[in-house]
Amino acid sequence: MKLRLQPLLVAALLLIVFGCGEKIEPGTSKTELPVLTGVRIDTAQMVSKQHLYEAVGTVQAGITSNLASKVMSTVKRITVREGDRVKTGDTLIVLDRRQMAAKLRQAQAGLSEAKQALTAAISARDAAATSAELARTTYERYEALKREDSVSLQEFDEMEARHRQAQAAVQQARAMVSAAASRVTQAQAAVAVARVAVNDTLITAPHAGVITAKLVDEGDLASPGHTLLTLETTDGYRLDLVVPEVHIDHVRLGQKVLANVPALNLANLEGTVNTISPAADPASRSFLVKATLPADAPVKSGVFARVRIPLDRNDKLLVPLTAVVSHGQLTGLFLVDAESIAHFRLVRLGGISQESVEILAGLTQGDRYVVEPPPTLVDGAKVEAVP
Repeated sequence: MKLRLQPLLVAALLLIVFGCGEKIEPGTSKTELPVLTGVRIDTAQMVSKQHLYEAVGTVQAGITSNLASKVMSTVKRITVREGDRVKTGDTLIVLDRRQMAAKLRQAQAGLSEAKQALTAAISARDAAATSAELARTTYERYEALKREDSVSLQEFDEMEARHRQAQAAVQQARAMVSAAASRVTQAQAAVAVARVAVNDTLITAPHAGVITAKLVDEGDLASPGHTLLTLETTDGYRLDLVVPEVHIDHVRLGQKVLANVPALNLANLEGTVNTISPAADPASRSFLVKATLPADAPVKSGVFARVRIPLDRNDKLLVPLTAVVSHGQLTGLFLVDAESIAHFRLVRLGGISQESVEILAGLTQGDRYVVEPPPTLVDGAKVEAVP
């Protein structure tokens, strides 16, 4: 049995001896990554960024006039249509003035009658004054005769009564003159009112602008308070904004805002806040803010606008959008270490603007990153910056 095991032991010893003669190295094969040259590298810095709130706005004309009739009358003629431009004082609508003209003639006749009555009252006053002067001198003569006992007491009493009656007649005549003068004033006011009513049958433009609405046709009955035409000025426009109560403290008179009007392909129109409503709408908890636009702004009333209102400034860590790389659901940046090796690092994004994005996590100030990673850039590759 021992003889059989000896050849096996010898063979095992030989294998050990020859095996120890060669050193077997572990597998160390690796793929050499390329070196990318001409890569743009930048350093992450905190940027002071203005926070903006985008409010919904509507473009309105600087002045909008809803023209209505002051008298009830039939529309006789309309001289304008929607879109017509008018000047201050232009006649827009002519109403039937026959009734108002008749009232004016009636008022003028009443004025003439009142003036005649005043003339008669003045004449009566002057006559009463003459009679009173005669009665006074006669009374004074009788008074002298009475002291000389040259006239009876009855005759003196009669003359004294006539004197008093003459004075009362003068006072009455003066009162009649005052009343007649008041009637003349009333008649003059009636004539003025009637003349205004006649003038009100012509509806004219209170300011220059463009007719934006015509709500009546010839032959219709115009009544006071009902809009016939809408006239908007073309000299300037404004923005009516709705600002939530949480942001109203950041809005101030004279503040500049920027507006975009998508329908007219207009961007960055600068407006100036000139009105802030002192009370909020209880339904929406928002305030109405008005901002004037430049006089030459090529806008139209009623169109929609997005208005950016500057709020507080704060520091943000911003990088260009081109630096962000997406791998499926993962988003990250290629950071460059001190040995110029690029490493892919996951980041959490914040607000995104047209050219940059805020990094909330995964990047710190001072880190170097690849601005525009080429498609061939992989984790662990060496990069050389643009000289």
